[in-house]
Amino acid sequence: MLKTEQLSLARQMDLVFRELQEELSGLSSGTVFVQIRNNTIGKFGIRHHPLAGRGGGFTEVKEGITESQQSSFRLMALESLKYKRRWTHGEISYEFAIRQGKLIVDATLESNYNMANLMIRSPRNAYAESADQFLS
Repeated sequence: MLKTEQLSLARQMDLVFRELQEELSGLSSGTVFVQIRNNTIGKFGIRHHPLAGRGGGFTEVKEGITESQQSSFRLMALESLKYKRRWTHGEISYEFAIRQGKLIVDATLESNYNMANLMIRSPRNAYAESADQFLS
């Protein structure tokens, strides 16, 4: 059996978009997010933009993202991975909307670091010396 950590991040992203395909087809805006730990996607999903309510009820979106727009969205998500540098933990968010029939996507890449891991990997004296030089 193939494990997620054996797949490239790009292949994992492709799987995410295939899993979200049906949900995206009913949305015209929102945010797709993927949480990454050790270059492995764990949690992912869609944050829906607020539902429009009028007259005591919510109206359903008639048209969501088309199949070709989803394909473009997936390719943009894969392209955005080229901008991920060195970090292995974090989150990538893709805010999307259909405007005048065109798909608009903004990507936000967030890196996360853990001070405890940093202190374990590097000798304590190296950090203490550089901090002392800075504070002097």
